[in-house]
Amino acid sequence: MSDSVTTPNLEAPDAFYADLLAAHEDLGKEQSDAFNARLILLMANRIGNLGELRQLLEAAKEN
Repeated sequence: MSDSVTTPNLEAPDAFYADLLAAHEDLGKEQSDAFNARLILLMANRIGNLGELRQLLEAAKEN
């Protein structure tokens, strides 16, 4: 099992954040929550490793 990367690692964090905010424009609370859920599942699928996903869940709880 690989160690999860929890330190800053984004190529362009400000650009990604701007894109994320733009993706939520004009969405209501329920639509925004559903969008986030789909995005999380897509990212989890991209990672693919259950052990790493569990590490990330624990890291998210800590922060």
